[in-house]
Amino acid sequence: MNAPTLPTTERGTHIALIFALVSERLAIHYEHGVWLTEAQGATLAADWLARSKRNLPLKLRKHLSALSDQIAKQIVTTTSRETGLIISHEMQESLDTRYESEIGQSIMVECERMLDEQPPEPAA
Repeated sequence: MNAPTLPTTERGTHIALIFALVSERLAIHYEHGVWLTEAQGATLAADWLARSKRNLPLKLRKHLSALSDQIAKQIVTTTSRETGLIISHEMQESLDTRYESEIGQSIMVECERMLDEQPPEPAA
């Protein structure tokens, strides 16, 4: 998978990573019938960040991975397989900033809401 285009603000980066991880989790779930672990999601986020010479602490990456897991599982448990596949496809397409998608935008809002409700712990 291509790395998501990451915003310049820290908050925007966190939301974009959650979104991209939800997208990847859904794609893997529907294609292979498995779930990424929290650690696998955190590693994937690290790989994407490294492409733009950025990094985040492991604890924060795991937190963002866990949030993405909650959203992805919510989508899977509340939609039919066909609808989930459509959502997964739309999210993959939405990783290209030139692609406009109402589905992608609504999931991005959900990612933002989830981050607001469960913010990361402040760095010590």
